Amino acid sequence: MENKAVPVSGPVLGIESSCDETACAILAPDGRIMAELVLSQLADHAAFGGVVPEIAARAHLGALPALAAAALQQAGVTYTDLAAIAATAGPGLIGGLLVGTGFAKGAAIAAGRPYLAINHLEAHALTARLPGLGHAPLAFPYLLLLLSGGHSQIMLVEGVGQYRLLGATLDDAAGEAFDKSAKLLGLPYPGGPALEAIAAHGDPTIHKLPRPLRHRPGCDLSFSGLKTALALLVAAEPPGPLPYQYAADLAAGFQAAVTDILVDRLTNALAMAPQANTVVVAGGVAANQAIRGSLGAIAQAHGKTLIAPPLRLCTDNAVMVAWAGIERLRAGLSSDLAAPCRPRWPLEAS
Repeated sequence: MENKAVPVSGPVLGIESSCDETACAILAPDGRIMAELVLSQLADHAAFGGVVPEIAARAHLGALPALAAAALQQAGVTYTDLAAIAATAGPGLIGGLLVGTGFAKGAAIAAGRPYLAINHLEAHALTARLPGLGHAPLAFPYLLLLLSGGHSQIMLVEGVGQYRLLGATLDDAAGEAFDKSAKLLGLPYPGGPALEAIAAHGDPTIHKLPRPLRHRPGCDLSFSGLKTALALLVAAEPPGPLPYQYAADLAAGFQAAVTDILVDRLTNALAMAPQANTVVVAGGVAANQAIRGSLGAIAQAHGKTLIAPPLRLCTDNAVMVAWAGIERLRAGLSSDLAAPCRPRWPLEAS
C-alpha cells in the first residue's frame, strides 16, 4: 500500500560516506537530479587490496565540505533553499558515517532545516522508484534483491519503512565473495568488475564449482563454500601468477555459480511473494551484466518485470540518499538530531 503523500517544499541534499566514495547530490522534490558529485577513493585503497577504514574516514573529512559547496553551486541553491539534509547513518564504516552525519547535522542546524538519517540499504531499496529511469512508476509491493559488497538480502518492499525479510546471506555477501575470489585469482582491486571482465573470456563449464543451498527451501544465501572451492583450485596450481586462460575459466565458473544461486533463490522468493509484480535488483553486484540478464529471464518466465537501476546508481552514490530522504519526507517520517550512526542497521528495523 502506498503511503499517503506529504508535500516536499524544496530540494533535498543527500550525503553518502559509508565506505570509500564521498558523494553529494541535490534532488528536486519531483526527483529531478539538480546536482550529482562523487569522489572515488579507489586510488587511496588499491595498494591495500581493500578499503582501509581510517584512510577512508580521513578522505571523507577532507573532501566533504568542498564537495557539498560544489553541489549547491551546481544546483544553483543555498542551504536555506533546501527542504532537508539527508545523510547515510548506517550501515557502513563508523568513521565515514560519523563524518557524513556530523557534517549533515551541523548544516541542518545552521540552516534551520530538518535532518534525515538514512539507512543505506533503504536508499538502495528505493532507488528504482526514482522518476526518469525509463520505466513506468514503480508501485509497492515489489521484490528486492539487494546485492552489495557488505549485504545480500531478498526482501518484500511493502512501503517506505516497511520491509519484510525473506532471506539473507548466512556468511559472505555476494559482492564480498566476488572481491575475495578476484583477489585469489590475482585480479586488481576492485575485484568485482575485474572478475566480470575476465570471465567473459572463460568457459564456465570446465570447473564444477558448488552451488550452496541451491534447490533447498527458502531464500537464504551462502557463498563461503563456493569461495573456498575456488581457493582450493587456485592452491593446487604452482606458485606464481595463474595462467590467463585458467584464471578466466575459474572466473567464468565462479560467476556462473553465483548466478545460478541467485536465480534459484529468486525463484523461491517469487513463490513466497506472488503479490509482487516487479523484481528489483540493486547494489553493486546489480552492475554485473550476466547476473542482470539471468535474473531478468527468470522474472520474465514468471510473468514479472525486472528493474535494475542505471550502473552508476547501483554502486554507492548520494542520489539514492537524497531520493530516500524525499521518500521519507513524503511519508511524514523524520529524524532527531540525536539519531546515532549504526555500523549495523537491518533494513527491516528502519
